[in-house]
Amino acid sequence: MWLPSAASAQTCPIDRPVVFAGLDWDSARFHNAVAERLLSAGYGCETANIPGSTIPLTNGLARGDIDVMMEVWRNNLAAAWVKAVDRGQVVDIGANFPDAVQGWYVPRYVVEGPDAPAPDLKHVSDLPNYTDLFKDREEPGKGRFYNCITGWSCEIVNTRKLKAYGLDDLYTNFRSGTSEALSAAVAGAVRRKRPILFYYWEPTWLAGLHDLVRLEEPAYDQDAFSALRDPDLPLLTGVEYPVAAVAIGVNTEFEAAAPDIIDLLKAYNTTSQMVSNVLAQMRENDLSDEEAADWFLSTHPDHWADWVSDDARARILAALPEQ
Repeated sequence: MWLPSAASAQTCPIDRPVVFAGLDWDSARFHNAVAERLLSAGYGCETANIPGSTIPLTNGLARGDIDVMMEVWRNNLAAAWVKAVDRGQVVDIGANFPDAVQGWYVPRYVVEGPDAPAPDLKHVSDLPNYTDLFKDREEPGKGRFYNCITGWSCEIVNTRKLKAYGLDDLYTNFRSGTSEALSAAVAGAVRRKRPILFYYWEPTWLAGLHDLVRLEEPAYDQDAFSALRDPDLPLLTGVEYPVAAVAIGVNTEFEAAAPDIIDLLKAYNTTSQMVSNVLAQMRENDLSDEEAADWFLSTHPDHWADWVSDDARARILAALPEQ
């Protein structure tokens, strides 16, 4: 949480803290920190976070317990988001970054190089041949697939993909409890140059620091992907994730109550590569989310200058620590 500085003469458009969805992955925490710094220093607002995973936080946004969700993955929407939109409780106010990808990955040394153990592994259809390479030590005879986080909608998609690809009897569907646990498993395997098969997404510090290869999948099809996303629909076939535009979502009552803040959030924009670079900077230099936000705002002033008014920009620049 950031409190407004004493130097700020601006009165926040609302008379309570602006509450952000504390989504449990790195890029979302970074975006929260940037938006909170802009609101605190530029607009005199107090801010707060409610931590959690996608589905419960979406429900909180719909109820009005939360005002802002900085990452709504448009092509991977939870049913809770769709229902809240239909009820008029939440709204997508524009793209945060337009070029996010997701998929099933392996480290490049698994498939390329003189010592690569699987040079012919290119497509998910090749995976039945590699259960021994990715073997699950706790379930002999099976490989291990590191799924995404329990509570994230991609966990449902990946679980149904395993079935659609005929891999559910060949690979253990290992669900990580947190994003930190998943990234630690991958980073640990990379450090020891061991084979690992896992779901991941970009932008992330992991993708920024390590050379990863996304396996090919059948081309995206909207109907097939909708069936992967919704367990109540008949399963059709497995397909790749679409390139996603990741949006900013807000509660509709908050949208009506704070138009100045909404204008800022509508102007807010980044790219996947930009965010991966920041997350790599965080990782290499052990920066907190707040320190990374200040680093980003200090080193990219031309990028965000038009998001805010001239007066707010001056207050924000004055509040940033020297880099």
